[in-house]
Amino acid sequence: MRQGWESEAANWARFARTPGHDHSHLDVNLPALTELLPPPGRRTLDLGCGEGRLSRHLGSLGHQVVGIDASPAMIHLAAAHEASQPALVADAARLPFSDEAFDLVVAYMTLHDIDDMAAAVAEVGRVLERGGRLCASIVHPLNSAGSFQGSGPDAPFVISGSYLDPARLSYVVDRGGIQMTFHSEHRPLAAYGRALEAAGLLIEAIREPLPGDGILPGHPAERRWTRIPLFLHFRAAKHFRAAKRDG
Repeated sequence: MRQGWESEAANWARFARTPGHDHSHLDVNLPALTELLPPPGRRTLDLGCGEGRLSRHLGSLGHQVVGIDASPAMIHLAAAHEASQPALVADAARLPFSDEAFDLVVAYMTLHDIDDMAAAVAEVGRVLERGGRLCASIVHPLNSAGSFQGSGPDAPFVISGSYLDPARLSYVVDRGGIQMTFHSEHRPLAAYGRALEAAGLLIEAIREPLPGDGILPGHPAERRWTRIPLFLHFRAAKHFRAAKRDG
C-alpha cells in the first residue's frame, strides 16, 4: 500500500486541494474528528499526514504539529504548501521519536492504508505519554467489506465475501474529472480493537458519522450512507505502557 500511495501522490493532492471537491472530508469526516479532539497540548503527531491538509487544520486550531508519512512525494507536497507544518518521511511502524514524546496522535483516514497497522498502533502507544490520546478515523469495516448494488437511496448493500477476513482493496474514484486510485486493506473491527488493547489504549469515545442535511441535496447518492456507516471515528486514551514488541 505504501508504494500505491507514493504513485498516487500528485492525484491525491489534486483530489484533496480542489475546493469543495472532497465533500465527504469537509462535511462528514472533518467535523466528526474535530469534535473528538482534545484541546491543544504539548505536541501533536499527525500519523500519515499525506499532503498535509489535516496538519494545517490542526495548526489552525493551535496544535503544535509534526507530521509523518511513508511517501516522500507526499512529504514534498506537504512541505511545499504555503501553510505547511513540520513533516518528515517515516514509517508509522517504526516512529523516529522518543517514548512519550506526544500527548496527542491523530490518525485521520490512515490506519486502513498502513501495511502493518498493529505495529503502527503499538508505536502510537509507545510515543504517547500516560493519559495521552489517539484520535482516529477509518473507513468503516462494514463499508469496506461490501458495496451498494446501485446508487439509489434504497440500493441493497451486499457483502459477497467475508467480513472477518482481511482483504487488500484497490478502487478508482473519478469525480469531477479528477481520478484517484485508493489503496487500503479491509480489516474487521476486532483487528483494530486487538491492536488498541495490545498498545494499552482504551477507547473512550466512538462515532459513526452520517451525511448531514447540508450535503444530501447536492449529492443524492450520499443518502445511501444514512443506512450503512461510511466512516468510524474513535478516541482512545493511553492507560498503561505496553510491553515491547519482538523485532
